[in-house]
Amino acid sequence: MNIDVEFHIRQNYPWSKLPGNVRQGLGNSQREYEKQVLLYSIRNQLRYRSNLVRYIKKDERKYYEELLKYSREHLMLYPYHLSDIMVKGLRVTPFSYYIGIMEDIMNSEKSYDSLPNFTAADCLRLLGIGRNQYIDLMNQCRSSKKFFRRKTARDLLPVKPVEITIEPWWVVQAGFITEDDIKICSGPEKSSIDKIIDLGPQLAGILEHNVVLGLYNKGFIYLDVPISDDSCIAVPPLEGFVMNRVQGDYFETLLYKIFVSIDEHTNVAELANVLEIDLSLVKNAVSMYCRLGFAHRKGQVINAEQLHPTWKNVPSVNRLKCAMDPQKMLLSWDGTENRSPVHDITSTTDTDAVSQDDVADSASVNSLSMPGGHTKRIAFLFDSTLTAFLMMGNLSPNLKSHAVTMFEVGKLSDESLDSFLVELEKVQNTGEGEAQRYFDHALTLRNTILFLRHNKELVADDEQPNNGFPLDLLRCESLLGLDPATCSRVLNKNYTLLVSMAPLSNEIRPISSCKPQHIGPAIPEVSSIWFKLYIYHITGEGPPSLLLSKGSRLRKLPDIFQGYDRLLITSWGHDPGVVPTSNVLSMLNDALTHSAVLIQGYGIHGDGETAYVPFPFDEAEMKGEFSRSNLCAHPALKALRTKVDLDHFCGFVNMLNPRVHRTSGRHPSEDLDEKASTTEQDWIPLELCFGIPLFVSDLNRSVCQKIATHQLCGKQSLQKLLHSSRKLSLQVLSFVQSFQETGDSDSSITTLFTQSPSVDVGVPLPAKNLIFKDGVLSEWIGRSPLSLHIARLHKDQTN
Repeated sequence: MNIDVEFHIRQNYPWSKLPGNVRQGLGNSQREYEKQVLLYSIRNQLRYRSNLVRYIKKDERKYYEELLKYSREHLMLYPYHLSDIMVKGLRVTPFSYYIGIMEDIMNSEKSYDSLPNFTAADCLRLLGIGRNQYIDLMNQCRSSKKFFRRKTARDLLPVKPVEITIEPWWVVQAGFITEDDIKICSGPEKSSIDKIIDLGPQLAGILEHNVVLGLYNKGFIYLDVPISDDSCIAVPPLEGFVMNRVQGDYFETLLYKIFVSIDEHTNVAELANVLEIDLSLVKNAVSMYCRLGFAHRKGQVINAEQLHPTWKNVPSVNRLKCAMDPQKMLLSWDGTENRSPVHDITSTTDTDAVSQDDVADSASVNSLSMPGGHTKRIAFLFDSTLTAFLMMGNLSPNLKSHAVTMFEVGKLSDESLDSFLVELEKVQNTGEGEAQRYFDHALTLRNTILFLRHNKELVADDEQPNNGFPLDLLRCESLLGLDPATCSRVLNKNYTLLVSMAPLSNEIRPISSCKPQHIGPAIPEVSSIWFKLYIYHITGEGPPSLLLSKGSRLRKLPDIFQGYDRLLITSWGHDPGVVPTSNVLSMLNDALTHSAVLIQGYGIHGDGETAYVPFPFDEAEMKGEFSRSNLCAHPALKALRTKVDLDHFCGFVNMLNPRVHRTSGRHPSEDLDEKASTTEQDWIPLELCFGIPLFVSDLNRSVCQKIATHQLCGKQSLQKLLHSSRKLSLQVLSFVQSFQETGDSDSSITTLFTQSPSVDVGVPLPAKNLIFKDGVLSEWIGRSPLSLHIARLHKDQTN
């Protein structure tokens, strides 16, 4: 659906008030617009009476039936924000809704993975059906077909919900209750129903706990999870989250956007303002987190004196947290004893316009005792490769929940890092082969967290807290799910500094940020193949390299790679791999059909030897003599330092010795201490990466030490970093443009600092074939007709 059309539907524009360009996009058809309104309303589960659809669909009940049918067919979450309609009007409870979904996918013999993540989590919470239980049910269903008495999927599914966790601050609402329903209720249940009907919705905590559970299991009540404007929530490590698939519907997308943006010190109204998302939608999402148990509401819990005695021994995240840490209470309960228990929370989870009670809610903001001047934090940016290593390695029994949180939430906040560090502490460095990478990343991640978090020596400025800055871990892909302007607002609100892991995967775009300042790739081009060529270009040194544009085709391996036993192959947007020259040609031609490819000489006698040189460089090292242990004295690195400011960045340069004799199958790190060539001519720069490396413990420790020694996080250094980042960005963009096809260079160069924040132009693909040979980067046209046939040249010849 067109973005402009969606906007006008969201703003309730009737056909008569639509701008001419939007009408034209709809073919000047009012019927088409009405069709789009109905489709948008159903997809986004909009309430009938407060939206444009009420003028188009005259039958309200039929509209909700269609909405429910669409949601069920597309395996969406139950529309809890419409519970009053769904339960009271259509008599469809969350339990019956998910039973219907489960029956549908079982009858279709779909796998459990077909359930989207949040839907699967809610099914597990209400039905008690997870992956193993579903497989068992499917086996029973299939085996019953072999006998005369066949059991249907419905026969195998549960008849009532499993016992769910109910928080005392949730609100109990009466569902659709008939006289016959009342007859099967116990005395206490009848009394509670009378109280709810006569006095209105009640806080669950003031009713008997077993009665609330009993009425919920019978389907006579439903539960609202009220969220007010000043509610603050915390997201602990995820438990019970199901990692199946992402569907991409409106609510799931919203849930992921808020996951990575939320923090314990930002209330819901502020969050909605930062994200520029409708407040009611943010409340719905936060309410869902709390309902699923993925978050808990801070401070605003029911007073212990108001609790019914039966709740005293019922575990509750909020009450336990407050009992352990009274200072974390955000709301003063003074003078609230005589107020109605649901005076200011009724209807706060509906998608109707914000109720008048929300105005009363805002008054309670004055009673919030927030920490004086919420301290901004340092953000450590990582990619999904790290979470994959933490999940795959079976490193520690309870580490997986933290890794799932890092991947799904996209964030692990400072409040969760203590327990995360405890789990990382349990990791033993006993891996072998590929598994060793998992252990290495876990151990170096722990060291990095300990270095960046609450480190008083990191910044000598007066602006930092007495015990150093807190630290959050943020997943780049989750931040990139936000539009650039929103991402910038979220980062600027919560963080004083961004630090990237190195290297970030080539499959993602790094985060670009001027404020807060970023110790990492300044722009996406700096984390791409272009930057490799830029380094070779300005230093005049590097391995023989050939960048081929998409659609090129090789007949034989170019002469510059003759004599090489190993090549480093990098497809555009992917991480590099080492390939033997013996069978590389067919693989290259296959890759060139769908991607540009960089080919580099890597090893003459087997794999080349690599060594990592951390920066910023120390003056003493630069003035020393070149040796295997002092590679930073290499002329190429000295030249690089004069062209690129390495004094206010951190990271490493990967140096390559392609001539070394190596035993096949051995890892480069195993030869570091062996006697190797120490002549300057044998070593060449391969790549430069900005950030803190996690893959080698010694390198990680060295980079962290240099950050502290050179005071890179200090105010003066960061100011110079900002200037250097801008300068480097412009130089790299100018370099990229100079090797593209001719055109108007002034209009072609679009920088991070001049473009609209909502524009994502991406890293430009190579338009020419480029070769780096004998210290010079130039266009390669494949002078030998047997070497290269470019599709467009071939086409020109045949015309």
